[in-house]
Amino acid sequence: MDRVENGAGRWVFGYGSLMWRPGFAFVERQAAVLHGRRRAFCIYSVHHRGTPERKGLVLGLAAGGAVRGAAYRVSEADWPEVHAYLMEREQPTETYVEATVHIRLADGRRVPSLGFLSDTSHPQWAGDLGFEEQAQLIAGSSGLSGRNIDYLRDLVMHLHEEKVRDRGMERLLARVEELEAAAG
Repeated sequence: MDRVENGAGRWVFGYGSLMWRPGFAFVERQAAVLHGRRRAFCIYSVHHRGTPERKGLVLGLAAGGAVRGAAYRVSEADWPEVHAYLMEREQPTETYVEATVHIRLADGRRVPSLGFLSDTSHPQWAGDLGFEEQAQLIAGSSGLSGRNIDYLRDLVMHLHEEKVRDRGMERLLARVEELEAAAG
């Protein structure tokens, strides 16, 4: 099936905190894969997990690879409210581009979904940072939504719960924990 049938609702794709904390009403949740994008700490956070003075990092969808996440089907009746919520949550500094992406659901269907892609022309675009630079930015930073390390820890924990192993994120978490322990 290449599209959602009329009246079936709309889909939202989450690859970070939307996986474990969607914060909106939905009628169905499935594991999903988006091809052509990968989960990466590629966005400087000056709002949720950092400040303008002490930037943190949050996830974005960078080009290349594939990413496993969660897809939520939202009823048409709830869509206006859910969309407004997502725009407020995901776009406080407009670092993402709202886009229709095509995802593969766990049941095999391929459906269009709302996704938030990294805006590579935005000043908060961090790009392809090295491992140590990512760890240094995440360690010790925090913002309105809490500590940056907690965001990374939640990601790793919830990926495990979804039976998704991301050794790169696990390694990054171990390094950030080392840095924070050394800082006291």
